[in-house]
Amino acid sequence: MKAICTTLVAAALSATVASADPAGYSALGFDAPHHGRGVMGAIWYPTGGPGRTFLFADSPVFAGVSVVEEAPVRDGLHPVVVLSHGMGGNIRSLAWLASALAERGAIVVSVNHPNSTWGDFDLASGMQHWTRAQDLSLALDTLWADPRFAEHLDTARVMAAGFSYGGWTALSLGGLRGNLSGYVDHCRTYGEASAICPDVLGPEVNLAAFSDTAWNASYADPRITRVAAIEPGLIWGLGAAETAGLAVQVRLIGLGAGDDRMLATDFDTSGLAAFLPKARIDRIAPAIHFTALPLCKAMAEAILIEEQDDPVCTDPPGTDRAAVHRQIVDSLADELNL
Repeated sequence: MKAICTTLVAAALSATVASADPAGYSALGFDAPHHGRGVMGAIWYPTGGPGRTFLFADSPVFAGVSVVEEAPVRDGLHPVVVLSHGMGGNIRSLAWLASALAERGAIVVSVNHPNSTWGDFDLASGMQHWTRAQDLSLALDTLWADPRFAEHLDTARVMAAGFSYGGWTALSLGGLRGNLSGYVDHCRTYGEASAICPDVLGPEVNLAAFSDTAWNASYADPRITRVAAIEPGLIWGLGAAETAGLAVQVRLIGLGAGDDRMLATDFDTSGLAAFLPKARIDRIAPAIHFTALPLCKAMAEAILIEEQDDPVCTDPPGTDRAAVHRQIVDSLADELNL
C-alpha cells in the first residue's frame, strides 16, 4: 500500500508535443452525498477535432500519457467504461488504460475515490467498499447528464472496470456481493501473507465489527452490461450466494504465476473463478500485481529502492510491462467489441 501511495506523489500535468490521435480529456467533478463532499475525476473520450495537447500523469518515476483537452467528441455512438483505481491509487495510476481505451473508441470515466486515494486516505473509511460503487454510479449519472457526451453513449455497451480494490468495485457494480465473515476468516487465516489483512483486522479499522448488512448488500448498477476486473481484491470467502447476482459478461485478468501471484487477488486460489464458469479469464505471466501500474522510467527502480518503495517497478525477469498493458487493453477492447 505504501508503495502505491508514495510513488504517485510526483504525478502531474505538463505541456508536451501532440501524439498521434491522443485521447480527449475533460476534468470531472460531482457532489457525493454519501461522502458529504465532492468527487473529482476525468472523462477520456475519442476526439473528433483539435484541442490543447498535454502530458498527463508524468513524473520522475512514471511515464505520462498524451491527451487533448477541449476537443470535440468523435461522431457516433461509443461504448462506456467506468474505471476504478486500487487502494491508494488515483486516476493517474490507470491513465495508461483510460487513454488507450479512449483512443480505441470508448468514453471512459475515472474518479478519485475519497478515503482510498493517494493524498486522501483513511483506511477505516476506505474499507467501506460500497461507497466506491456509489461513486461510480454517480459518475455515470453525471456522464449521462452531460450534453457533450449524452448523444454519443452506447448504452448497450457499458463496462465497469478496475484494478485491485477497483477490480472489486467493478465486480460489485456488476452484481457481485460481499461476504464479510468469509473475508475476515480469510484474513485471520493468512494474516501478513494477504496484503492489508493485518491492518484491517487491527483496532484502527476493526473490520470484524463492520456491518454485515452494508458489506454484503448488492450495489449493482443496472446500466452495467459487462465487467473487467484486473487483479481484483476482497475476493476471498465468496460462494454461489455471492456470485449469483453477477449475471453480466465478466472478464478476469490475473497477473503473475507461482510465487509472483499475489494471494490477496488470486481469483483461482480463492475459488472465485470456479463460481464464475462463464467468465473469460486471462492469466498473464511473467508479471506481478504492480505490473498494472504505469510504465516506469529508466531511473524509477533506483529511485524507489532508495525510498524503500520497490517492487512497484521491479517486474519479474522477462516481463515486458508495455506488452502486458497492451494485452490488458486488447482484452477490454475485445469485451467492448472495439
